[in-house]
Amino acid sequence: MNHIPQIRNDNGIPTLYVKGEPFFVLGGEIHNSSASSLEYMERHVWSNLEGLNLNSLIVPLYWETIEPEEGRYQFGLLDGLIGQARKRNIHLIFLWFGLWKNSESMYVPAWMKQDTAAYFRAEKVSGEKLDTISPLCEAAVEKDAQAFSKIMAHIREIDEEESTVMIMQVENEIGLLGTACDYSPAAREAFAREIPAELAGEYGASGDWKAAFGADAEEYFMAYHFAKAVEKITRAGQKEYPLPCYTNAWLKQYPWYAGSYPSGGPIREVHRIWKLAAPSLFTLAPDIYVPYAADVMDEYSYEGNPLFVPEVRKDAVTSSYCMYAFGKHNAIGYSPFGAEELGLPPEAVDRPPMEVMAALNIDPSAFEIEGSKEYLSRTYGLMEQMKPLYLKHRGTKHLQSWCRKSETDYGAFFQFEKYDLAVAYAPRMTAKPLGAGMVYELAENQFLIVGMMSTLKFQAKAGENVKVNFLRLEEGEIENGRWKPGRILNGDEQMALKLGDMPECLYVELYKY
Repeated sequence: MNHIPQIRNDNGIPTLYVKGEPFFVLGGEIHNSSASSLEYMERHVWSNLEGLNLNSLIVPLYWETIEPEEGRYQFGLLDGLIGQARKRNIHLIFLWFGLWKNSESMYVPAWMKQDTAAYFRAEKVSGEKLDTISPLCEAAVEKDAQAFSKIMAHIREIDEEESTVMIMQVENEIGLLGTACDYSPAAREAFAREIPAELAGEYGASGDWKAAFGADAEEYFMAYHFAKAVEKITRAGQKEYPLPCYTNAWLKQYPWYAGSYPSGGPIREVHRIWKLAAPSLFTLAPDIYVPYAADVMDEYSYEGNPLFVPEVRKDAVTSSYCMYAFGKHNAIGYSPFGAEELGLPPEAVDRPPMEVMAALNIDPSAFEIEGSKEYLSRTYGLMEQMKPLYLKHRGTKHLQSWCRKSETDYGAFFQFEKYDLAVAYAPRMTAKPLGAGMVYELAENQFLIVGMMSTLKFQAKAGENVKVNFLRLEEGEIENGRWKPGRILNGDEQMALKLGDMPECLYVELYKY
């Protein structure tokens, strides 16, 4: 029986299923232009990904290569990418660079770029045109929807039995930069009209956009129209092949005003609008390059918006954030950006110029890769081997997770049935992970610990006049959800449960006296 990939509800937890089985995306996203050449992919991407324990890759599809002439579609590149992935037993998430990529319309076909009358641009209040086709341009949105539907129909035709392609990302980091709102004639006219009935009902507001939403009107207006456009494109594609679809967000960050980040994009503050206007998306996913990544995951993971991290920093701390994403938030998946560079020497990494990173508020350390491959590979390998155990315990009080969130975050504290656990984080070190991990309560006195850069201490419950010690302490590995013991640790090793920089596993059996 064939199973189209889908998001199912597993005991209240949204879960990706591929070929009828739960699947956790242990992924990487490649650079924007890497997938434009199959030869380049063979020579510079696939070989660099070896040894990372990836099971998935996020790969761009470019509208300009698929429909170079209006109404004529070419799928050779798409077919080649699927073929390359199949040879390596890697699943794909295609990233549709359609109308919008990083707030601009840089990947639309040449015939659309040149016809600025039919496919009009968004404008600043001064009348200056942006390199962004307006989401109020119905002709452009319709063309994008047609192209996306052709792509989805083709993927179904060649891949439904294999399910190499699991998920589709619709557009990339949508919004307007340099202005909070589109002031093109069509946008001005729409902004002056009564707000849509669905928003009026949702917010209990009325009047035109400014009367209804005040200082937030411009960003809400753009969020609604971008979301409606993405919904039209997504529905057209899913009509042909109902793969799970999502879109991603360039985060709201300093200096915090709409237009300094892409106004109208699916940042957390406008999820209410996006969820209303684009219900076909299974989630709104954060792209995370900031140093407070764990806080962002906390913010974007909530009921109705399962956590998926399609782009994230790729320095050594990414392995810690990966463990937290799955352990704390039952993530659909995790995917550092520029994954093909993890196989390179650190000095060979092509970093954005400092002025670009400063302009985009990107933390430069996010592109440092020293140690990253080894730490991430180990974490991905552990996640794969933990899968049966993880599926059994996730979403229950018997699985707890921690991650150091800031320089003033020193540890965590967990209360289990018979014992409490205090976790102290190791100091942050260059090219090392952060304190992070998971602990499974297997029985009232048995625990399995997976983590790094942390010191753990089990203790009695408050008010108990007893001491706690070890019946058994083992190092070892997890293989297909089962504990495979290594050394039995005693003596000095029991004085402190210390997890080093490389993620490791410990089995603990306790008693009180």
